[in-house]
Amino acid sequence: MLKDLQLMQGALQPIAMLLQQTSALILQQHIAMALQPTTLSQQPTAMDLQHMIMLLCKVRDLLPTVLNLKPSARALLPIVMDLNQSTSWLQPTAWGRRPTVLGKDSNLMIEDQSYKMSPKAKRAKQTLVSEDKENEAVDYSVPIFTGREVNISGITDTEEERIKESAAYVAKRNLFATGEGVSVSKVAKSVSEEEHHEKKSRKVAIRESAERVALKKTLEDTQAFHKKLNQDKLLHPPEFVIKPRSHTIWEKQNVKFHCTVAGWPAPRVTWYKNNVPIDVQAHPGKYTIENRYGLHSLEISTCDFDDIAQYRASAMNVKGEISAYASLVVKRYKGEIDASYLHAGTFSMPLSLGVTPHGFASRFEIKFVDKFEVTFGREGETMSLGCTVVISPDIKRFKPDIEWYRNGVLITPSKWVQMHWSGERASLTLTHANKEDEGLYTLRVVMGEYYEEYSGYVFVRDADAEIPGAPGAPLDVQCLDANKDYVIVSWKQPAVDGGNPILGYFIDRCEVGTTHWTQCNETPVKFARFPVTGLIEGRSYIFRVRAVNKAGVSLPSRVSEPVAALDPADRARLRSHPSAPWTGQIIVTEEEPAEGVVPGPPTDLQVIEATKNYVVLSWKPPGQRGHEGIMYFVEKCIAGTEDWQRVNTEIPVKSPRFAVFDLSEGKSYCFRVRCCNSAGIGEPSEATEATVVDDKLDIPKPPGRIMPTRNTDTSVVVTWTESPDAKELVGYYIESSVVGSGHWEPCNNNPVKGTRFICHGLVNGEKYIFRVRAVNAAGLSEFSQDSEPIEVQAAIGGGLLHAAPSPPYDITVLESVRDSMVLGWKQPKATGGTEITGYYVNYREVIGGVPGKWMEANIKAVSERAYRIENLKENMVYQFQVAAANLAGVGTPSLPSKPFKCEEWTIAVPGPPHDVTYTEVRKDSLVLLWKEPVYTGRSPIAGYYVDMKETEANEEHWRSVNEKPLQKKFLKIAGLTEGVSYVFRVRATNQAGVGRPSDTTDPVVAETRPGTKEVVVNVDDDGVISLNFECDQMSPNSKFVWSKNYEPIEDDSRLDIDSKGGKSKAVFKDLGEDDLGIYSCVVTDTDGVSSGYTIDEEEMKRLLALSHEHKFPTIPLASELAVEILEKGEVRFWLQAEKLSGNAKANFVFNDKEIFNGEKYKMKVDQHTGLVEMIMDKLEDKDEGTYTFQLQDGKATNQSSLVLIGDVFKKLRDEAEFQRKEWHRKQGPHFVEQLGWEVTDECNVMLKCKVANIKKETHIVWYKDDREIMVDEEHDFKDGVCTLLISEFSKKDTGIYEVILKDDRGKDISELKLTDKAFADLMNEVCRRIALSATDLKIQSTAEGIRLYSFVTYYVEDLRVGWVHNDTQIRFTDRVKTGVTGEQIWLQINEPTPQDKGKYTMELFDGKTGHKKTVDLSGQGRLFTLLILPEHRARVLGGLPDVVTIQEGKALNLSCTVWGDPTPEVSWLKNEKSFVSDANCILRFESGKNVSFTISAVSTLDSGKYSLVVKNKYGTETSDVTVIVITVSGQTDAAKHVVSISGQSQNNITVSKKKKATTMSKPQQEEEKKDIKPYVDEIIATEETPDSKEIPRVEKEKNTKSNQQTAKKTHGKAAAARTVP
Repeated sequence: MLKDLQLMQGALQPIAMLLQQTSALILQQHIAMALQPTTLSQQPTAMDLQHMIMLLCKVRDLLPTVLNLKPSARALLPIVMDLNQSTSWLQPTAWGRRPTVLGKDSNLMIEDQSYKMSPKAKRAKQTLVSEDKENEAVDYSVPIFTGREVNISGITDTEEERIKESAAYVAKRNLFATGEGVSVSKVAKSVSEEEHHEKKSRKVAIRESAERVALKKTLEDTQAFHKKLNQDKLLHPPEFVIKPRSHTIWEKQNVKFHCTVAGWPAPRVTWYKNNVPIDVQAHPGKYTIENRYGLHSLEISTCDFDDIAQYRASAMNVKGEISAYASLVVKRYKGEIDASYLHAGTFSMPLSLGVTPHGFASRFEIKFVDKFEVTFGREGETMSLGCTVVISPDIKRFKPDIEWYRNGVLITPSKWVQMHWSGERASLTLTHANKEDEGLYTLRVVMGEYYEEYSGYVFVRDADAEIPGAPGAPLDVQCLDANKDYVIVSWKQPAVDGGNPILGYFIDRCEVGTTHWTQCNETPVKFARFPVTGLIEGRSYIFRVRAVNKAGVSLPSRVSEPVAALDPADRARLRSHPSAPWTGQIIVTEEEPAEGVVPGPPTDLQVIEATKNYVVLSWKPPGQRGHEGIMYFVEKCIAGTEDWQRVNTEIPVKSPRFAVFDLSEGKSYCFRVRCCNSAGIGEPSEATEATVVDDKLDIPKPPGRIMPTRNTDTSVVVTWTESPDAKELVGYYIESSVVGSGHWEPCNNNPVKGTRFICHGLVNGEKYIFRVRAVNAAGLSEFSQDSEPIEVQAAIGGGLLHAAPSPPYDITVLESVRDSMVLGWKQPKATGGTEITGYYVNYREVIGGVPGKWMEANIKAVSERAYRIENLKENMVYQFQVAAANLAGVGTPSLPSKPFKCEEWTIAVPGPPHDVTYTEVRKDSLVLLWKEPVYTGRSPIAGYYVDMKETEANEEHWRSVNEKPLQKKFLKIAGLTEGVSYVFRVRATNQAGVGRPSDTTDPVVAETRPGTKEVVVNVDDDGVISLNFECDQMSPNSKFVWSKNYEPIEDDSRLDIDSKGGKSKAVFKDLGEDDLGIYSCVVTDTDGVSSGYTIDEEEMKRLLALSHEHKFPTIPLASELAVEILEKGEVRFWLQAEKLSGNAKANFVFNDKEIFNGEKYKMKVDQHTGLVEMIMDKLEDKDEGTYTFQLQDGKATNQSSLVLIGDVFKKLRDEAEFQRKEWHRKQGPHFVEQLGWEVTDECNVMLKCKVANIKKETHIVWYKDDREIMVDEEHDFKDGVCTLLISEFSKKDTGIYEVILKDDRGKDISELKLTDKAFADLMNEVCRRIALSATDLKIQSTAEGIRLYSFVTYYVEDLRVGWVHNDTQIRFTDRVKTGVTGEQIWLQINEPTPQDKGKYTMELFDGKTGHKKTVDLSGQGRLFTLLILPEHRARVLGGLPDVVTIQEGKALNLSCTVWGDPTPEVSWLKNEKSFVSDANCILRFESGKNVSFTISAVSTLDSGKYSLVVKNKYGTETSDVTVIVITVSGQTDAAKHVVSISGQSQNNITVSKKKKATTMSKPQQEEEKKDIKPYVDEIIATEETPDSKEIPRVEKEKNTKSNQQTAKKTHGKAAAARTVP
């Protein structure tokens, strides 16, 4: 630690010297006090540490003043260097860190850049003393992090070594020169003895005085600013007092990032790895995050290559967020052996580690399976190449070396390139592809001395530009020359300029370890090399380039490799003497200082590069320069003058190279250089020759002779001649364009060298043209001339071995004249895998059966299968042979034909048709094609006949397909049998007759082959009509051939044909009548793939209608525009489309004016349901008119209108107003159903209505003719129904009824008119119900005769009654009478005779319908029984009253006499239920005739109807008595009766609940008396016939039951009960 403290104190010494030179007296005093010689003990004490801490704090407090010094002065400050971190210790935030003590393992080194020119130059000879291990040169590999958006986290092996060695060199050199922090053999002189005192001039003194004043003012302003900042101490945003720094460590070591954050409230710090939050719990033991009093730390344990990343600390509070970045680089010794090579206790290693499989190399067989093909990607994407490797024999002891090459250069793993070998499959992954990655990738598998390779090209296109029209990013950024003063950066121009010429390039630099990019040039430079100046010696930089055109700036290129600002000599010296890891201790020996020597002039000065923007000079240092370092001054002058000007007036040049800027373009300059050191400035060098400021390197000329040739289905080989006189050529860019498109696409994005390139990714079947241009640093040449068009198809065979075609066959003569003959033949059965290009015909004479020598008939190949051979000899016999040719060559000639005699044909009929072929073969049809005869005969051809037969059939089985001659030369033959083989022939006819048939076709089987496809007509969204055909059986040379009516389509004015790959499309330009016909498509070089489609007039109309629909599509509507009234009286207009997309919209129009969503109109479009609606709150008079909804969905439109005028509008408006009122009405109590009526089963009339929205306080009031109807009960509204019952409805109940609902919310009224027709309808229903209630007709025998009767619920006068006897209307007389007594309707037949026998019918008519009840009195015995034997029947003779009213507690005693023969049986009923004697009621039947009923003390429970039933075999009679028990306090609501013992009744008044009392007059009473008979027994009519021997007897009885009931029901007559005291 003692040595470290000494080293630190020595590092701060130059600061005091600098401040003394700049007259910063205040600072000098403070620092000088801190730097006073301090005697440190061998073991540092607390006082030593405290002294150093005070020193650091003083320097930190005065740092703002130091930073305000001049750049020339501040540049000489000492620099504390790290291997991986720039000198951020000068930033104020860095001074809050803990003091770093330099020790043995520290990476920090001290560099002194003061370079004070002292006359007493001192140089020490160094001797390195350290441990052996530390003296060894350690080789290690470092992963590389580069890319477009780069945060520097690492450097390459070589560059890292250069930086490390250069930094160590600078640090050691400065330490040797100053003597601080080192042990020496002699006692060093004190600093005071070495100081150099200079005399100050007046100008210097004034300048220093001004600087002191400015320094004082700066200090005051700074203090005032901080005072102002400290006023608000409540809230502060986060601020990094100490930022985390980057680290470079060895593998398996631990690392710890520190940072200190200030702010209030206390910021929360989050750590990120590559912008992903670090989860400590997900990686237990890997990460440790701590926070101690504002000091935050992240510790990573056991680092490996996966930990190489950019780490970020993000601090955030309520005032904001801030981040700080640091990088981690993990290094590995190259000599290390990966632990993965140790398997199961045995040591196995790759062959590259020294083990060679001798004796096996010749027997290894390496095969590549599942290989990667040509690959296309885009910048920024991840691309992967892979290949499975099969090695045999498989020797486990030996492992292959897997090597990847790009354009022949070995690829090493990096952040951007990852390699993997699984033992079977080798893969390479480009994690972030750039155009630099484009090229030919080769996988090499090495087994000892034997290897195999496989290659594939990778294309990387430009990423999408952020600005439309911006150029592509430059590529391949490199640092060509680096020294202390500048670095020359070069790059390659992009292939894509965005459609506008590139104006130039911007160069950016970034210091390694930071993320801040600085633009190096203010104006764009066109030359692809640029010297970057303003660098700090010893620091490392990376560079990137951006292109610019008038549209904008491109994306940045991939960054360059890091480069250190060091002289090549220093770098070379470091390479020759590698340093050990820095230990912080250097032992040197002392030498006597030498006298200062003025350096001599530099030598070998020359201009190595000259452009419009700059000139680069290079020279060699002088031989005479002394022991200290030298620097250079560069001078310039215009050629021809001696006016020399110093270029670098302020800062001398440290390197023997320099870039001169600010030169006038086009002028000539001369340059020279002077050397200087502490001893003075030397003589100038010899001046250079005159150099013109212009680009020495010219833009290359365009290449020539662009020759494309076929390669594969998707690639073309392009060759060219190189650009003439091209210098420093970088390469060539190739572009392609589809013929006629005018759009060019780059084929490569990385310039290729050489004059041959394979352009991949082309479309098979398309025709392309190509052009090429050259590129060098000066720029891109003009484009070459366009190449000839070439169709993208595979070369002969597409890489397959194709053969020449087989021989043609069936040679025949089509015409013969004196000196020429026309031959025809059939196409070869085997085309050789490619298209036949033509035919060659040979002939020879045959004399006496002996053939002569073959002679060529044609030199140039003929394309048709018919050829005229001329210059023959008349009457000579000839033989012929034909050979076919394709790209592979001429095939074997056919066999010689049979001999033909050359003579003129004179026959009248035509010759045979030729070239008979078939197409469109299906299971039941095919199309036959032929060509007309060459010889037509003596008259024109009138038509053709087609013959067919089965292949195996005899010649006599030929039959004609058509009866009439065909005018066309094709025919579709239908009706074939599937699976049967057929042959065909054709005959021509003219006026002379039918000519000789053609040669028969080859046999063809009627079948539809699998995969057969048909021509499909299609109408696209734009209404374009096209015929489409696909084929999946194409060979590389197959083509689509379209024809109309089986004639080739030569006129393209009606049709456009587009074929790509296995699809072809024939597009109609304007389908019309001229386009009617049969369209056929044939695919060549296939096994007859073809299809046809017929467009007739009907099909044309259909297609045109469909085209119009697609061109002007309409949106189908599920419903037209409609209107409806909503619950509140709102008016809703709506329509519904069958389907709408998310982009559909609607316009709403009223009377030709668009209306919009607002207060009056509420509009809505639901794309999911297709519902479009508009709601209006209220319909007013001004809203009368036409409403239209206009829909638009993409191109599709539709509209629907609704006219609301006149009565339609008024009706809708009234309905809306009514509905509005209804809604308001329903807010209070209201009627859901209005007042109506119904007739009950008891024939009463019930008025009813249904109500809603009622509550407890709601009242209901009934009115008739505006008079309130008083009801006895309150309605509870539980069922929501209100009723009013009117019993025995009659004419007096006619009137207008009202019911009113009301409470505090409002009231509602419902009215019912029961007058006129409404009353008549109601009475008809009442009568109908009464008629339906009528009982079956019953028969009673009376003293006078027979009574037929029926009971109804009650009787009204509107019910008409009629009687029919044997279908004859009864005429009423004194003997036969009819009438109504109460609810009884009767027919009385007095003194019946046999003529009265028969069928009786009672007819009841309700006003609409008649109802009948029938009884038959045809039985003779039965009639006698009714008339003669009534005295034997059981009956009640008298004594029981109708009604008995008795006071509660009294005794009741009723008695009567019964009679019958035989004696009747007696029983009692109470309320129609059986009743027997008990303790309260005593029932007696004595002497067979006396019946008594006694209750000792009556109670209200004894009230009811009691019935006495007497019965024997002749009949049954019932006598009823009603007992009413009243309480002592009052009377019951029932009627009061006064009954005498004799049974006579008096008038009484009955009060009904709903009707007023009615009083009868005396005449009416007397008339009623006459109608009541003493007794009429009730006999149920049956079909029994009594014994004929019985003698009927009639006995008059009194007070029959029916009469009693009638009196009770009609007039309420009763007698007072006799009471027993």
